[in-house]
Amino acid sequence: PGDTLIACGFASYLGVFTRDFRKEAIDNFADFLKKSNVPICEHADPLSILTTEAEMASWATQGLPSDRVSMENGAIMNASARWSLMIDPQLQGIVFVKNSAGTEDNPLNITRMGHSKMVHTFEMCIEHGKSIMIENMGENVDAVLQPIISRTKIQRGSRQFIKLGDKEIVYNKGFKLYLQTKLSNPHYPPEIQAETTLINFT
Repeated sequence: PGDTLIACGFASYLGVFTRDFRKEAIDNFADFLKKSNVPICEHADPLSILTTEAEMASWATQGLPSDRVSMENGAIMNASARWSLMIDPQLQGIVFVKNSAGTEDNPLNITRMGHSKMVHTFEMCIEHGKSIMIENMGENVDAVLQPIISRTKIQRGSRQFIKLGDKEIVYNKGFKLYLQTKLSNPHYPPEIQAETTLINFT
């Protein structure tokens, strides 16, 4: 139970931090759980709970560097229910997502904040269950995307809709959103930090 609790906390909260801080936080939490008599392994490792050796090997073939931090980032991205927002100044995360999220039949769609066709691209991806990435983000997020980032869906009968500007788009469960910034130390508003999983690829 202690190992699972550490893995959940790790995936939820520690993605935004550097390796040193992640290790310190895990060690402190593990000590607290041991003192509280929660059953836990001697060396609790969230990576061994969140992923497998085979999965990590496949990520490496998709362009994810094989160092510890990068593999932790892949595990957090894979485990999180929230959309991933990558702090990615060296562009390691974006290469991995381009290789892992798209296929020949269903390629990853890429857009930028404020692009003239951004809203149209989102409409198509939401309706047809495709993956989309907003690359090279600044610190401001277009208000029209807020319902998508927060996953504010409207249920009507058996179908779900999501509001995009003045339209309601049928929501396909296959839809996935990735967010990426080149900024090395961005400051996002609390609602963005609460509704996405920040992952530090620096």
